[in-house]
Amino acid sequence: MASEGLEGEHPSVTLFRQYLRIRTVQPEPDYGAAVAFLEKRAHQLGLSCQKVEVAPGRVVTVLTWPGTNPRLSSLLLNSHTDVVPVFKEHWSHDPFEAFKDAEGYIYARGTQDMKCVSIQYLEAVRRLKAEGHHFPRTIHMTFVPDEEVGGHQGMELFVQRPEFQALRAGFALDEGLANPADAFTVFYSERSPWWVRVTSIGKPGHGSRFIEDTAAEKLHKVVSSILAFREKERQRLQSNPHLKEGAVTSVNLTKLEGGVACNVVPATMSASFDFRVAPDVDLKAFEEQLQGWCQAAGEGVTFEFIQKWTESRVTSTNDSDPWWAAFSGVFKDMNLTLEPEIFPAATDSRYLRAVGVPALGFSPMNYTPVLLHDHDERLHEAVFLRGVDIYTRLLPALASVPALPSES
Repeated sequence: MASEGLEGEHPSVTLFRQYLRIRTVQPEPDYGAAVAFLEKRAHQLGLSCQKVEVAPGRVVTVLTWPGTNPRLSSLLLNSHTDVVPVFKEHWSHDPFEAFKDAEGYIYARGTQDMKCVSIQYLEAVRRLKAEGHHFPRTIHMTFVPDEEVGGHQGMELFVQRPEFQALRAGFALDEGLANPADAFTVFYSERSPWWVRVTSIGKPGHGSRFIEDTAAEKLHKVVSSILAFREKERQRLQSNPHLKEGAVTSVNLTKLEGGVACNVVPATMSASFDFRVAPDVDLKAFEEQLQGWCQAAGEGVTFEFIQKWTESRVTSTNDSDPWWAAFSGVFKDMNLTLEPEIFPAATDSRYLRAVGVPALGFSPMNYTPVLLHDHDERLHEAVFLRGVDIYTRLLPALASVPALPSES
């Protein structure tokens, strides 16, 4: 059932499966094939196609549907083209075959994260153009590389370029997460990734002796302090049913390094942590807390940042905000439930918000388990098609938001 163009299959689903078969998998994504696929879609839809190489071999593809009022800022629809690696032996089907089972579930890496959204944008635009619609605001669809490895050779560079400034983005949509229940989750902010390496220097010696002030002893104190903080945040999340995961700060111990032999006490040991800092946290005070944990462990204990994001921004979900009113109004009209949350991980939205573009993370998948980065990542074709319907309603509403005070 994995062959293309199955009899009775919706053309949007066929296109989705074609895109899923392009192996844009890290660490060596076939970006050339993805760009060629998108160029072909642009030609078919009568859209302009701009290719911006932000780093060697890293191209941002921009498809543009001009609006009727060039004075207005544009609507930016962003998606990333790369997907995370797979462990093929743990999959029921080839993760790049886009197999569809008898129930309508499509198995492939990228079904949820986030090739579904890319095709939903394209198919919504196709429908609206075919119906003869025109909207005041220009719609840009950006397809960016390397989001799955931090966006450092993708959106992070793109937002600093004149080609991005020329888009005059006023509002953006980007990826979200599935929701297992009937509601649709929308993300208005996200936690800041802080990757921290703590290094402890102590007295070395023979493994048979009771050596004082060892690197391991001091590192253990820091690890204990940080894991105690982790437990406190976990309890805070579990004890408050109104809190979602993105509203608290998470941390995990991800690496322990040091030592040369079992019978040698090492002079240096290190531990690495993945913090995801909630947007309401005072970052200066939090860094001082990190410093305090290290100082309390003893001399020779220091920390460094492997990654440190400090530009956390929140997109308005107030009904007085014209963009939010347009977005949420569509769901009210369709009698669909929205659940606004803080995204627990990191997306390219953070780069957009940091340069002043309000962004919402939204992937229209309800009644769907969260399977991004998981084995057997899959999406039901009916959920995918319902997403096209939703974008077909969302795009006119957002592209028709009246002129803002800054635009008049």
